[in-house]
Amino acid sequence: MKKKIFIYVPDGTGIRNYLYSSVFKDRDAHLTLLHHFNKDITDLIQEHTEIDQALELPRFRESVLEKKQREQSHISRLHYHSKLVNNPTIIGNYRPKQGSLKKRLFYKVVEHLAVRNSDYSSILKMEQQYERQIKKNAFYKEVKKLLKQRRPDVVFLTHQRAVQAAYVFAAARDLGIKTVTVIYSWDNLSKARLHLRADRYLVWSEHMKEEMALFYPEIDTKKVIVTGTPQFEFYCDKDQLVSREDFAQSNGLNPDKKWLCYSGDDVLTSPNDPVYLEHLAIELSKPIYNNAYQILFRRCPVDHSDRFKKVITMYPTIIKEVEPLWLTDEVWTSIFPQEADSSLLANTVFHSEAVFNIGSTMAFDFLQYDKPCVYINYDIPTNLNWSVHTTYKYQHFRSMPSKKAVLWLDYQEDLEKVIREIQEHQFSLKETKKWFDTVVSYAYHSSDLIYNEIIS
Repeated sequence: MKKKIFIYVPDGTGIRNYLYSSVFKDRDAHLTLLHHFNKDITDLIQEHTEIDQALELPRFRESVLEKKQREQSHISRLHYHSKLVNNPTIIGNYRPKQGSLKKRLFYKVVEHLAVRNSDYSSILKMEQQYERQIKKNAFYKEVKKLLKQRRPDVVFLTHQRAVQAAYVFAAARDLGIKTVTVIYSWDNLSKARLHLRADRYLVWSEHMKEEMALFYPEIDTKKVIVTGTPQFEFYCDKDQLVSREDFAQSNGLNPDKKWLCYSGDDVLTSPNDPVYLEHLAIELSKPIYNNAYQILFRRCPVDHSDRFKKVITMYPTIIKEVEPLWLTDEVWTSIFPQEADSSLLANTVFHSEAVFNIGSTMAFDFLQYDKPCVYINYDIPTNLNWSVHTTYKYQHFRSMPSKKAVLWLDYQEDLEKVIREIQEHQFSLKETKKWFDTVVSYAYHSSDLIYNEIIS
C-alpha cells in the first residue's frame, strides 16, 4: 500500500531542494503538498514534480501571547547559546521588525523578560508553556481536523523555522502521525529558530548532529539522523551543462572573455554588496586586464531591490546580470524557483572562473566544479551599523578547518593580486574540500537517505 506523505514546504528553497531534486522522484508514495502559496505556484510545482494534490493550509493568525512566548524563547535561547560557546555574534540573530510605537514597546518588554530568563531550565519551562498555548489556536484545531480526515502516514517539513510548522507538528503528534523535519541549513542551529518538536530531525552531517546535541540537549540524539542535503546533487547531472557559446548567447555574455561570478546576498546579510560589486568592476576596467573579463552577477533570489541598478548601469559592458529563475508575488514566502534555475546555477558555476561574495555557501557550490571562492573581508565607510568582520565571526564559520578554505580579499587594493591568483591557479581547494566534508555528508546520494527516513 502506498505511503501517504504530506510535504509541508514553507518557502522557495524547500521547493528547489526537496521537490525539484530526487527525494520524491519515482517513489511509490502518494504525495500531498501542504502550503500557503497561490494557485500559480502550486500549478507549476505539480507540473514539474510528482505531487498528487495540493492542500492549502487554513488561515493562520498568531495571538499576542503566542508571539510573546515564541519571541521570548528565541531571545532567551540566543543568550543561552551565546554563553554556551562564548560567541556574542549569536545574539545578533535577533532582528525584530521595527514599526509602530506599540510594536517597539512589545519587543522591548519581550527582550527584557528573555534576558532575565535565559537559563536552560527557564527556557524549557517557557517552551512547554508555548506548546500548550498553541493548541488553543484555531489554526491548530483546523489543521488537526484536516489531518484527522486525511490521515497521512507522515508529515515532512522542509524548513524548521516556519512559525506555522509548530502548530502543524503539534496537531500531527497529537493524532499519532509521524513527523519529520530537516534542519534547513548548516548555520541554523545556533540561531534558535526551532520552535517545533518532531519525531525525527534530518541534518547535513555529524558536525550538525553534534551542534544539535550542544544547543538542544533536551532532544534525544537518536531522533537526529545524518542524511546530508540534496542541494548539491544537481551538480552531478552533467547533461544539464550547455556549451560556453550557448550560455553566453542566452545571458548576454561575451564567450571570448573570462567570467568572474559575483554572488549577491540579501540586504541584511550584506548591505554594502553594490559597493563591492562596483569595486570589482572598477578593477576590471583597468588597462592591465586588456578588457578580458566580465562580471557575471547573480543576485540573491529573494533580493528584488533596485540597489544594484546604479552600478550595473555604470558598467554595462563589464557587469552582466544573470537573473535567478525565481518568481514572486511580492510576499517573501511566495518567492519560488522555477525548475530550470538549478541548471542555470550549475552552468553559472561551470563557466565562471571563481565566485566573489560575503560568507556564502556558494563556496561549496563552486567547489563542485573545482572553482575557488573569494570572501570579501573589508569594510566600507558608511553610516550603517554593520561590519563584514562580524559576519565571519558567526558560529557556523567555526567549522572552517583553516583560513585557506577560501581566498580572502582583505583590502580593495588586493583585487589585482586575488584575480592574478585565480588566473594563474595559485590556490588549493584541499581545505575547501575538507570544510565541505565536515559540513556535508552523503552530498551526492542524500535523496535516498532522506526518503528512507521519511517512510521508515
